[in-house]
This record gives sequence, structure tokens and C-alpha cells, in this order.
Amino acid sequence: MSITISSAFDSGNIRVVGQDGDRIDLEIVNDHLSDFYQWFHFRVAGAEGRSLELRILNCAGSAYPNGWPGYKARLSYDREDWFQVQETHYADGILTIRFVPESDLAWLAYFAPYSMERHHDLVSAIAALPDVQYRSLGKSLDGQDIDCLTLGDGPLTAWIYARQHPGESMAEWFMEGALEKLVDPDDPVSRVLLSEVTFHIVPNMNPDGSRRGHLRTNAAGTNLNREWHAPSAEKSPEVLCVRNAMDQSPPDFAMDIHGDEAIPANFLAGFEGIPSITERQTRLFKLFSDTLERISPDFQTAQGYEIARPGEANMSMSTTQLAERYGCVSMTLEMPFKDNDDLPEPVYGWSAERSKFLAYSCLDALHGILPELKAGKGGQG
Repeated sequence: MSITISSAFDSGNIRVVGQDGDRIDLEIVNDHLSDFYQWFHFRVAGAEGRSLELRILNCAGSAYPNGWPGYKARLSYDREDWFQVQETHYADGILTIRFVPESDLAWLAYFAPYSMERHHDLVSAIAALPDVQYRSLGKSLDGQDIDCLTLGDGPLTAWIYARQHPGESMAEWFMEGALEKLVDPDDPVSRVLLSEVTFHIVPNMNPDGSRRGHLRTNAAGTNLNREWHAPSAEKSPEVLCVRNAMDQSPPDFAMDIHGDEAIPANFLAGFEGIPSITERQTRLFKLFSDTLERISPDFQTAQGYEIARPGEANMSMSTTQLAERYGCVSMTLEMPFKDNDDLPEPVYGWSAERSKFLAYSCLDALHGILPELKAGKGGQG
């Protein structure tokens, strides 16, 4: 049986540029109408027991070339259990993946994929539960719904949204964990949260990019997390409909869930540098961060992005725009494609399961700061 490579499926991305026996040369395909690329997802058929060498040749020109050193590709035979390919090496702009398939079908990806079919299963299962409200906030450019689930009936309002960058699939694994915890009737933290907070959950803000196998953009090649200052129906209807919904139910607390290619750690990015930053916003952000670090061994504050100087925030990003627009406590959570180097896991690295556990911890941390969040609602503290 000859070896075949395919990516013609939900979130697939790769092209074959050459083959010499068991060595196959590949390239990652750009996001449509964009220069961004880094996400890959493909299957190998007909190679059981053969010593494969897969070479992705165009990594040097990818969106984040610093993401490749120390990175290990993910492999699955059943599309449920995704583990690291230990023989993954990066040199001279080429990512080389060597392994001997245990089956005639093997699936490889940049990170454990979160398919649109799984997304629909998740949304349908949660929407069917008592006291959960579903609504479509609008349509993407490809005509897919921007799904929103509303839970709880408390006076505080929280928005948690994910996957503005579709290749950051750990973000939707996080959302699955957050939703599962919130609807667990036996979880005391969730019971309190739902009595104090009304949650609006958007599990996937970029369904078009997710299905198309993009790293960072929607169907028009637009980076949604650079559109929040002036979203448009033509380029970024996904942001426009979510921001319009937020205007109707302004957040007191907001989390934007992402993944970072280069930094081997979990960390938060805040809203420092916005024009109208308040002491209360700064204090609550630090309190949440410190609480999360105390709760979760998988979270840290030593590594992260450079903090913007006063008045120099990028107001096109959601976290800064929401903090300025609504005076809320907002933040971006970043998870690694590599692993959390402070607590490495040799088989799976950072994984779908660990993303879900971090979601549990984030909700526990939100519970931990509820008294302070409630006390300052409507005032400057």
C-alpha cells in the first residue's frame, strides 16, 4: 500500500511537496487571504510499521518561528488520545517528525484539534440543560452561527470567549472544561458562581477559520483580535456581533482565551496602558492573577508579554478595548503549544485535558475574588 497524506477535512492543513520513499516533504498552507500560517493537521495512511520522516519545510517563514524550538508534534490513532511525537526536531527552518506508525491511519496536528462537530455537540449538550439559554449572536462570513450560552442569574456579568485565533484549539478545550464545571450541580463553587454571576459564554468566535484550518484569521484573512476598536460587517462580523451583545450586557469580568506558540507557560495579559485605567481595575486583575497562581500549579506570573506603558495600550485588542469601554476587569489567558516548563508532562505535554483543568482553576479563582468584585461594582473603589 502506498503512503498517502490528506488534509481535506475539518481544520485540515498541509500540502505535499515531495516524497522519497518513507521521507515526505510538506508545507503548511497560509490562512486564506493572509500571510499567517503555523497550524497543521493532516493524516497519514498506509504507513503502518514504516519508519517515517516527515519534514515541514517552510517553518522559518511561519507566523511565530520561535514557536518551533522545543516543540513536539501531536499524534493520534483514534482522534481522541493525542500524544507528543518524541522525535520532533527543528533545525534550519525545517521541522522534522520521525515515528513508526502503529496503524495504517495516523493523525498529526500542531495541537489536539477541536472540530466544529465537537463544538456543535458541546453547544447542543449544554443548551439542552435546564436554566441554560442559547442564542446565536450573529453569522460569520461563511454563514456559521456565533454561538452564545448564558448561565446563572447573578447581578455580576461575566463574558468568557475563545478562539478568536482558530489554530489555538486549546482555547476551546478550556471552554469545554469551563462549561462542564459550571453545569455540574454537585460543584459547590459553580453553585455559588451561578447565584452571583450571569455568564455569557462564546466557545468559538472564529468558526470559519476553525473549519478552514487557519492559524489566526477568519474567512476574509482578518485577525479578529485587532478589530475590537472598529469591527465591521464586511471584515469582522464575528467581533461586531459579540461586541454589540456586550453593549447590551456590559461585563464586570471578561476573559479572552488563547494559546501562545513560543512561551512554554500559562500566563495572563492585562490592560495596562489604557487611557482610563483605574486603581480598582489594576487591583482586581492582580488579585485574580495571584489567586489563580496560588490555586493552580500550572499557572505562573514570571513569564508573559511585555507590559504596555501608560497611554500606549493597543486598543484594537479585546482585553484593552473592554477594559476601556466598560471599565471592567478583563484579561487574556495564554496557554502553551509546547508545555508548561514549570510542570512538564513527558508523554502529552500541554494537552486538552490540562486546558480543561486550568478552566476549573480559573473559575475557582473567580469565586475567590467575588467579594471584592461585588464590593466595587458601580464604583471606583
